[in-house]
Amino acid sequence: MRLAMELELPGEVAAAEALQERLRGLVELQGVGAAEVRTVAGVDSAYDDLGNVVAAVVVLEVATLRVVDSASARGRVEFPYVPGLLAFRELPTTIAALEKLGTTPDLLVCDGQGIAHPRRFGLACHLGLLTGLPSIGVAKTVWGDYDEPGRARGEFGDITLDGEVVGRAVRTQPGVKPVFVSVGHRIDLDTACAEVLALTPKYRQPETTRQADHLCRMLLREG
Repeated sequence: MRLAMELELPGEVAAAEALQERLRGLVELQGVGAAEVRTVAGVDSAYDDLGNVVAAVVVLEVATLRVVDSASARGRVEFPYVPGLLAFRELPTTIAALEKLGTTPDLLVCDGQGIAHPRRFGLACHLGLLTGLPSIGVAKTVWGDYDEPGRARGEFGDITLDGEVVGRAVRTQPGVKPVFVSVGHRIDLDTACAEVLALTPKYRQPETTRQADHLCRMLLREG
């Protein structure tokens, strides 16, 4: 896979925040429709206590949830942990893994935020711009406030930051804590939520995220 945009890696927090502010205006909140999404890639990263990081990408066929491709990469953590700047820790190895794929997925699903982010530019936005692919963030935690969805699968409530709707809390399984969905790039929120429900027939987390997380942790143990 070839990048649509050059990866910039600021070394300082202020420069990283400034880059997010500069790039946020390029995010597209409309784009691919559900009928066009046949393959979805889950991306995830895992770290050890020595500063090593492993990134994994697993591509699934939406209709069957069958794995059709996967790739991984290893690296060193070069950026400190700063809330809101997760992308700068994970992008180098994630991009390296994506470049090894033999197929180009129709959608990227990130274990992190899209525009539901203090500067409206989370990991899913950054990765979407770099690859040029539609992308969404499906996070386990949330920035801002949200309306608690009903207890049935498919119920949702709005996520708001500074009075602006930036995503949805989506109940993927009955009575289970929701996941927090936001647009990354080149997709609308309705389609993003529909894709998340298609990827969660049994569990809270999308199958893409579960598969990528499993591969990450297996590789980290082996490494």
